Amino acid sequence: MGSMNKDVVISGGGPVGLMLACELSLAGVDVLVVERLSEIDPTVKAGSINLPTAEALYRRGLLPVIEEYQRQAFEQMKAFLKQRSGQERPVVPVGHFAGIMIGSGKVDFADPAFRDAGPATSLLVVPQQVIELVLGQKAAELGVEVRRGIEVTGFDADDAGVTVHLGDETVRAGWLVGCDGGRSLVRKNAGFDFPGTDPEITGRQALVEMTGGENLPTGWNRTDTGVFVHGPVPGRILTVEFDGPPADREAPITAAEIEGSIRRVSGVDVTVTEVKTATRFTDNARQTTTYRKGRVLLAGDAAHVHSPFGGQGLNLGIGDAVNLGWKLAATIQGWAPENLLDTYTTERHPIGEWVLEWNRAQVALMRTDPRTRALQQVVTDLLETADGSTYLAKKLSGVLHRYPMEGEHDLVGRGVPDFEFADGGRLGERLQDGKPLLLDLADSAELREIAGGWSERVSVLTTKCGTHADLTGVLIRPDGHVAWAREDGGTAGLEAALTTWFGRG
Repeated sequence: MGSMNKDVVISGGGPVGLMLACELSLAGVDVLVVERLSEIDPTVKAGSINLPTAEALYRRGLLPVIEEYQRQAFEQMKAFLKQRSGQERPVVPVGHFAGIMIGSGKVDFADPAFRDAGPATSLLVVPQQVIELVLGQKAAELGVEVRRGIEVTGFDADDAGVTVHLGDETVRAGWLVGCDGGRSLVRKNAGFDFPGTDPEITGRQALVEMTGGENLPTGWNRTDTGVFVHGPVPGRILTVEFDGPPADREAPITAAEIEGSIRRVSGVDVTVTEVKTATRFTDNARQTTTYRKGRVLLAGDAAHVHSPFGGQGLNLGIGDAVNLGWKLAATIQGWAPENLLDTYTTERHPIGEWVLEWNRAQVALMRTDPRTRALQQVVTDLLETADGSTYLAKKLSGVLHRYPMEGEHDLVGRGVPDFEFADGGRLGERLQDGKPLLLDLADSAELREIAGGWSERVSVLTTKCGTHADLTGVLIRPDGHVAWAREDGGTAGLEAALTTWFGRG
């Protein structure tokens, strides 16, 4: 049918692919996104986001529209809670470990790890479909070409680029990024190693209409035959059975299957009358050894798969996209320092590895044998302490994510706080263009002179900081991580940091 040329083809138009496309487009890269589904998948998926994801959305100006969707989600939760318990206000926990819930009242939010994230802290309960919808709208505003109902059927990669096959059509691109999920064609065809552990559970998650549901307790529940979750919205059900993986994950999920699983695990005689959306999952946990092979890269579930426990999958993928976007753009535009693109794997692989390990631990702690039940009580007791609940909150919220970077200041490698400036503005409002930003907080002519060599790549903002008054200079990468910081008014290390991350001036 013909051919076209693009800087990047992204296989997969879910939240990860769309986030990456937006990041690339902000940097002036010509992107094509292809998605096999013609509409957003309504299957019940992730329902919450962590702090780095909320910050990434806030820094790109997406907070107001997402907050409205979150308000609607809270209204649903309130209605369900009132119907079941007569309470008006939903209690939103900070997270859970193997279904052991941790309330915010036990967490020490004065811990230094909990940085000031500004308005981003308002985001928590956001369904995955909302993230995909909002990112799709943002991509359209940026002029990204998104083609639905089309999928990558194959590709041929060489040193100069990738020829991507979309059925009868061919696209020649400089780069191909697989954001095409856990069964990624891009990963398989490119030959990425994908080691990990085999599944031992069958999980089912669904939104259903049922009779007898009033007899199901809400929240996380353990029984002698498995685990089930009811709520926090009407008709939402999740079951876990330790009877091995499903014989056929592709088979349609029927009302009888969901009903049978609920009855086996809960012991309650419910009748499922309608399945609105349903999915199966396992605890298959695998991760590619690298996220790049030549001109082919992976992000999101294409690079790592695991169970949904702890709600880390969507967050992990968004983090991949934000980290990769500016580095790939710099490489395409020719100013990237040597090996910049390799730091994508270096920085993101350890975080993915941690998520897989925590998922394996949670599945182990959900088992139903007497020894595991004894261990569950020990872990429950630990997590009910201030130290235990704070530790869990820090891990699940993502505030401990830190990339390995050279620099003496404690902020280096961490996500930047949402500084409030003396004029009342906030840092997040200054990051919507996706460019690196150097904060000159001491009106330093020396700092500005050094930065002058990077004026086309790095923005400089001379201002006063209403918070963190000790800081005199901060260099922030497009992904929101701090590359350099000083408190003494000096500029030692600034030129090296600029060169390391943004090439020679």
